[in-house]
Amino acid sequence: MAVPGGVPRGVDALTPNIARIYDYLLGGKDNFAADRAAAARLLAAIPDVAAIAHDGREFLARVVRYLAADAGITQFLDLGAGLPTQASVHELALRHTPAARVAYVDNDPVVWSHGQALLAEADRAVMVQADLRDPDSILHHPAVVGLLDLSSPVAMLCASTLHFVADQDEPGQILAAYRDQLAPGSFLVISHASVVAPEDDPDGDVDSATKVYSQASAHLHARTFDQILHLFDGFELIDPGLVWMPLWRPDPGTFPAGRVRSLRAGVGRKP
Repeated sequence: MAVPGGVPRGVDALTPNIARIYDYLLGGKDNFAADRAAAARLLAAIPDVAAIAHDGREFLARVVRYLAADAGITQFLDLGAGLPTQASVHELALRHTPAARVAYVDNDPVVWSHGQALLAEADRAVMVQADLRDPDSILHHPAVVGLLDLSSPVAMLCASTLHFVADQDEPGQILAAYRDQLAPGSFLVISHASVVAPEDDPDGDVDSATKVYSQASAHLHARTFDQILHLFDGFELIDPGLVWMPLWRPDPGTFPAGRVRSLRAGVGRKP
């Protein structure tokens, strides 16, 4: 790892890890040589992939601002939270509501370890090591139920996460299991790698990116517009619907760092 202390016990430093690859693309230091080599292959396939990653963090900031400042949400469940390279959800939310509470979930031991250190002085956030594919274990986890009141609305964040869930794991059914246990007025946020026709995105190479992740801790599963839309079943999409990520309520006068046609993104509300 690029930080002092070497490789934590139980961590595979030889297999590229999706959270650590993302950390490297965002300029973080919590990654190994295998992660950096995988990131280099991603950059060769999609030269602006790091810029797209930064656009993803900007999207998350806009979403959290909307949820906290406009929709009145104070509770957040961040599934596949990743490493805290940029401003974390609780930091973003606290800018808009002093009542913000965030439960972070990730199955990576490095993410969990860093999350514990990050949140050592935070009294409004917890870090849980768990697999988002097991909704019951998360929604009944003592740390989650000790922080979040699931009888009140919660914003469930799946930012750049679900494209690492295989079709055979039925991501739609996984989200439905969460949805059915969340209170009316809860929100679902998704940003997801999307299949793009070559003529619409000549600089992209999803197939090459998929090959890179085939050697990583989780594989990439880009999906079509309709497949991503299906993930919002049971939620009502708010304006502007399911769109290219940089086009979801962009701040006036700002422009994406990467290409517009990168990830699809949307926010849905449970009636």
